[in-house]
Amino acid sequence: MKKQILFALVALLLALPSAQAAKPNFIVVFCDDLGYGDIGPFGSTKHATPVLDKMAREGMKLTDFYSTCSVCTPSRSSLMTGCYPRRVNMHVDEKNLCVLFPAARKGLNPSEITVAEVLKEQGYATMCIGKWHLGDHPDFMPTSQGFDHYFGIPYSNDMNRKQVPLPLVRDLEVIEDSVQRDTTITTQYTTEAVKFIKANSKKPFFLYLPHTAVHLPLVPGKKFKGTSKDGPYGDWVQEIDWSMGELFKTLKAEGIDENTLVLFTSDNGSFREKQGSNLPLRGRKGRTDEGGMRVPCVVRWPGKIPAGTSSGALTSTLDILPTLAAIAGGKTPTDRIIDGKNIWPILSGKSKAHPREAYHYYQMDQLQAVRSGD
Repeated sequence: MKKQILFALVALLLALPSAQAAKPNFIVVFCDDLGYGDIGPFGSTKHATPVLDKMAREGMKLTDFYSTCSVCTPSRSSLMTGCYPRRVNMHVDEKNLCVLFPAARKGLNPSEITVAEVLKEQGYATMCIGKWHLGDHPDFMPTSQGFDHYFGIPYSNDMNRKQVPLPLVRDLEVIEDSVQRDTTITTQYTTEAVKFIKANSKKPFFLYLPHTAVHLPLVPGKKFKGTSKDGPYGDWVQEIDWSMGELFKTLKAEGIDENTLVLFTSDNGSFREKQGSNLPLRGRKGRTDEGGMRVPCVVRWPGKIPAGTSSGALTSTLDILPTLAAIAGGKTPTDRIIDGKNIWPILSGKSKAHPREAYHYYQMDQLQAVRSGD
């Protein structure tokens, strides 16, 4: 009788959410202006990226992964919301500008539902570390968009102005008045990321790490200067690779590496065809050619994503919200149109099909191209 009661109790406990497999952690690393051919897994010979090379060997490359716009602000709005920029009024048009500048009146409307908010509803700790660029008014900042905490620069590192110096912000407090050309910024982001992972290793977390690198002006850390074959640009790419290594070391040290999905990508293509590499693609940042829109993407989750694989499915930053929501047991918003698709069947190796019939290439409010199929 006692054994029967014991077995019944065990069965009951196993049925409880807390006793089931822990929800996975998510880390999304979003580089700035990193070109398609700038890292080893996508063919770079100028930049040594051993950590990203290993990540690709242990995970999946998405060779046809797209941004929704070839510049910063619109691209980031899509990652956050799963929507094309125009759908959430983030194609930006303040005096015909394509990105937000300091003290802009516009920003990501708090009524939009972000990936951070979806995951927060599932009990996730959330933090954004790095370049936000979706509005610097308090209502537009990360802490109003589902993130528990924020540390970083609200916009691009070239937007220092006499009237509005480039600030480093923690939550909503400016902790440094001007960090223009700060060569320690990647190290600072990495240190904050490591702290966040350690502090939340016993519960599910979502870390969004939008690096300032490799946006102009180029400011690699001192110990990385002169280490690449490609000047300051390559040095900074290699510092990003080092940063990724620190994240993986921390995940392993905390015993959560196998329960963490890590996605690495870029907001758009490289700025110049001679600075950074979008090869073998044509074009660059600011254009709707493939070199401006298609970006490198590597996804790793040991034991869940088949190691050493590659997919040519038509995927996008749009897909991050619905995919992470599905994996976490949450729901994609149903009260609005979400353009992104759940691509977990692709990442898990169970499907090779395109998740969408067509993909739209926007520049501001103009539809400039459409891709359908291969």
